[in-house]
Amino acid sequence: MSAEVLEVLFGSKARARMMRFFILNPEKEYTFSEIAKKNLLKSSEARRELNVFKKAKFIKGRKRKGKKSYYMNSEFPFYKEIEKLIVRSDIFPRCNSLTKIKKIGNVKLAITTGVFLNYEKSDVDMLLVVDNLSKAKLKNLIANLEAEVGKELRYTVISNEELTYRLNMLDRFLLDIFKNPHEIIINKATKIKQIISRLEK
Repeated sequence: MSAEVLEVLFGSKARARMMRFFILNPEKEYTFSEIAKKNLLKSSEARRELNVFKKAKFIKGRKRKGKKSYYMNSEFPFYKEIEKLIVRSDIFPRCNSLTKIKKIGNVKLAITTGVFLNYEKSDVDMLLVVDNLSKAKLKNLIANLEAEVGKELRYTVISNEELTYRLNMLDRFLLDIFKNPHEIIINKATKIKQIISRLEK
C-alpha cells in the first residue's frame, strides 16, 4: 500500500501525515505549534485536522506546564487497526525528500534502513557519507524527512575518509547496516558493493 492510498482514504495529505505522526509517537505529547512544525503544515491545516481528531476522540488534550498538549488516545476503538494500516504502508516511496540528499554536499553514500523499511531492530534509520557537508541543508533535509515519515529519525553522518578508516577496522556498526535490510540511495564510495556482496554470502 502506498502513501497516496492513505491520503485518499484519510481525506488529505495533511490528515494522513498527522495520523501517522500520532500513531508512531503514541507515548509523547505535543503542543499545537510542535505538531504543525514537525509535520511541516500550515497552522490552518494543522488546526483543521486537530479538530477532526479531537471530535472523533482519536487524540486527547490536556494542560502541560500551562500549555495545551495533545497525545494519541490508545483507547480509540480502531487504534490497532489503524496502527497496522500505517505500519504496513510503504514509507520509502512517500519520502520525496530523499531526492534532495545529493544537495547537502558531496555525497558518497546514502543508505536507508530502520523506519524506512519497517525494520525495527536497526539502531539507525539512515547512514550518510558526505564530504563538504552543508549543515543547514542537512537540517532542512531531516526536517522534511521526519515530516514525511512521521517520527524523529536516527541518522549518522560521516566523511568518506572516516568511512574508509572504519571499514578497514571492520567497524561493527557499519557492518550491521550492510548485513541487515537496507536500501542504497546513492553509492559513489569505492568497494562498498564488494563489501556488501561478501557479507550477503
